[in-house]
Amino acid sequence: MSKEREIKKVLITGVTGFVGSHLADYILENHPDVKILGLARWRSPMDNISHITNKIVIKYGDLLDVSSLKTILKEEKPDVIFHLAAQSYVPYSYKAPVATIEVNMIGTCNLFEVVKELKHETGYDPIIHLCSSSEVYGQVKEDEVPITEENPFRPSSPYAVSKVGEDMLGYQYYLSWGLKIIRTRMFTHTGPRRGEVFVVSTFAKQIAAIEAGLIPPVVKVGNLDSVRTFTDVRDAVRAYWLLVTKCPPGEVYNIGGVETMTIREMLEKLLKMSTVKNIKIEVDPNRLRPSDVTLQIPSTEKFYKQTGWKPEIKFEKTLKDTLDYWRGYFKTVKHYYEKK
Repeated sequence: MSKEREIKKVLITGVTGFVGSHLADYILENHPDVKILGLARWRSPMDNISHITNKIVIKYGDLLDVSSLKTILKEEKPDVIFHLAAQSYVPYSYKAPVATIEVNMIGTCNLFEVVKELKHETGYDPIIHLCSSSEVYGQVKEDEVPITEENPFRPSSPYAVSKVGEDMLGYQYYLSWGLKIIRTRMFTHTGPRRGEVFVVSTFAKQIAAIEAGLIPPVVKVGNLDSVRTFTDVRDAVRAYWLLVTKCPPGEVYNIGGVETMTIREMLEKLLKMSTVKNIKIEVDPNRLRPSDVTLQIPSTEKFYKQTGWKPEIKFEKTLKDTLDYWRGYFKTVKHYYEKK
């Protein structure tokens, strides 16, 4: 394991999102001397960071607006850029492939171009964490499990294609221009604040709504037979910090959990935590993807050897915390709802 880099200032793109907000929490708690800048669009909801807006600095800009990126980076010169901003919802990418590719690929390219220009003009040369995705691997073969970083790409959605593009852009800008880019391919991660359209969160939200008496005791589902390996987001952001302090530029690392199960088994665990015991399951055709990725089990050996990282949070705690998050949400907003 290599010596840790010293970090005084970071920029988190997508700071108002699920992972970005948890990363800011982690840094504030564990590295309080580090200044945190968060890139946000003017219209970004601030709910996820409402508890820390007085502890971080929000910089308004957009990945699709080069001038805003250049202004921020030229003024602030963060030591590390955590590039987490993305259109990250796979089903939406089928409906809006151009928007997905524009934000994820063109937005990333804009960021790299600005850093490249500033490096030439001023010598500014930050570490850049590029957050790719396990979706780049697509539908793997059974003999390819656990999935290593050398596995072929078989992207099965516009989102996955956009992440392949991002991933390869990161490698190309490292090779061609010497940008200090380190790539990660994160496998399924979840926890409190996860968007309601993602699998664990959508089930937990429905169960919490049922418990609150707001909807009938039926959970709407998609494909329950897909296999996933789950990671808690709080373990994920700890991994990201180790990445930028210990890992060499130009490399790519799988990051993922150790608790593997089908989506059905995950749902059963959530249902056992519910105070309502007669909940039914109903397949919603709108929740089925045109093409699915049904087997995702990572090899994280390379990352472990470099950093010593292992997941620490048990999946039962992740599920309970996510369910409790939505229970708290409905306690707060219940008066806005009418019982059905």
